[in-house]
Amino acid sequence: MGYKTDIEIAQENRMEPVREIAESLGIDDGYIEEYGKYKAKIDYRLISDMKNRKDGRLVLVTAITPTPAGEGKTTTSIGLADGLRHIGKKSALALREPSLGPVFGIKGGAAGGGYAQVVPMEDINLHFTGDFHAIGAANNLLAAMLDNHIYQGNSLGIDVKRVTWKRAVDMNDRQLRSIVDGLGKRTDGVPREDGFEITVASEIMAVLCLANDLHDLKERLARIIVAYRHDGTPVTCGDLKAQGAMAALLKDALKPNLVQTLEHTPAFVHGGPFANIAHGCNSVMATRMALKLSEYTVTEAGFGADLGAEKFMDIKCRMAGLKPDCVVVVATVRALKMHGGLPKTELSHEDLEALERGLPNLLQHVENMTSVYGIPAVVAVNAFPTDTEAEQKLLMDKCAERGIKAVLSTVWADGGEGGAELAREVVRLCEQPSELHFAYDEDMSIEEKIDAIARRIYHAEGADLTPAARTAASELAKLGFSHMPICMAKTQYSFSDDPTLLGAPEGFRITVRDLRVKAGAGFIVAYTGDILTMPGLPKVPAAENIDVTDDGRIMGLF
Repeated sequence: MGYKTDIEIAQENRMEPVREIAESLGIDDGYIEEYGKYKAKIDYRLISDMKNRKDGRLVLVTAITPTPAGEGKTTTSIGLADGLRHIGKKSALALREPSLGPVFGIKGGAAGGGYAQVVPMEDINLHFTGDFHAIGAANNLLAAMLDNHIYQGNSLGIDVKRVTWKRAVDMNDRQLRSIVDGLGKRTDGVPREDGFEITVASEIMAVLCLANDLHDLKERLARIIVAYRHDGTPVTCGDLKAQGAMAALLKDALKPNLVQTLEHTPAFVHGGPFANIAHGCNSVMATRMALKLSEYTVTEAGFGADLGAEKFMDIKCRMAGLKPDCVVVVATVRALKMHGGLPKTELSHEDLEALERGLPNLLQHVENMTSVYGIPAVVAVNAFPTDTEAEQKLLMDKCAERGIKAVLSTVWADGGEGGAELAREVVRLCEQPSELHFAYDEDMSIEEKIDAIARRIYHAEGADLTPAARTAASELAKLGFSHMPICMAKTQYSFSDDPTLLGAPEGFRITVRDLRVKAGAGFIVAYTGDILTMPGLPKVPAAENIDVTDDGRIMGLF
């Protein structure tokens, strides 16, 4: 008999009404806005009403550099939260929402896997409570008002060659990366080059995830730069008087979403920026809400620790005044063997030499967390049926040689029980005193911050800015933006900006080809390599295997 699929496991699960999940956290009925029986939004006023309540512990789950073999970061996060409950702790999750692009593209669903999932899995992966649609609508309202202003006389003096605001859609669609719009009659608009980003790359996604409240949301929206005048001065959303209407569209999207795991652990699933093109963390409001309501909040950051965890620390924690008490670095034997040069077709066979060659990738990520950021860390070895005892022992022994504890996690197969040992180690580490340090200081120059990330986190020999990037850095400094943190747009498949350099490469340099300020979000994006803000679908999209039966049962999500 084969394994049950993720969607089969989720559909067989008996969920509790979301009001009961909210009640388990002590949320008063007046803050709950139900979206059906098993989903709810929680009024953000709850955070300010609990401002005198002490925060619980914050646990960040991150991972090694991702490979096609899979790592299981979200699955581990969910299983750890269930595991904490299994050992008698009051826990909650703070996760990102899936984007429709990857769901229908390569990745499939992003609600965990096996017996460590958040449910209702189909709803979470498809539309959920409509947050991404609201973000897309707000993004495109701003685009429409910008082009309308140009058409109606352009009193702000916008240089149509320097419009930086793009339209957005939550789908992988390479056809929309570069377009020309405004074609047709004179009354059809002003022709110009334009393009689309996937919704998760929109600055509005970052703004919503970093906003402290509705007032802060509107102020951040007003600061968004949409274009530049001929004299080089920026034109903002506030100049177009668009922030009020955009905030109206985002008013409900700003409220964190509450769902549950298969074991009924509360889960706040809210916001979804990618970590390779944005800052890769769920919303500040959801994290804060979970911290006020639980003893332990488990959150995750996208892709490997060089991307998601770096941005969690240097952007989210810096802006929101948060501090993780412990970091969990997820690894699999399979993925580490790929980092050791083993092809995907050979991963089911024991290969201790390939595993040992790949281990430096894991060790570098862990040491970044402990040595650069000063936060205690544990390795979660996400078990696969093809792992051998010798491989798992080698991984754990090599970690122990570096003073790092590695714990076997079987949450995919066993749910919270399979995460109990990891939960006990997390509780132990959270009791250790620690002080968060950042990879760079705010008062460093833009170039110095990028170089610090390259050297301290990627272990590169430094960073090089192209002439265009140097010009952009100079202009941004003159405009007063040099104090902002850096958001690196970089391949997720390597510490370097070359996706083919696996493991822990040495002797390389990072090349930054462009810099753009996200004044509303409050950071500067540094673009490296061939990173795109609008992905494309693969030759065989996951969408080809997704269907719905005559009685409304969704099939093919994974």
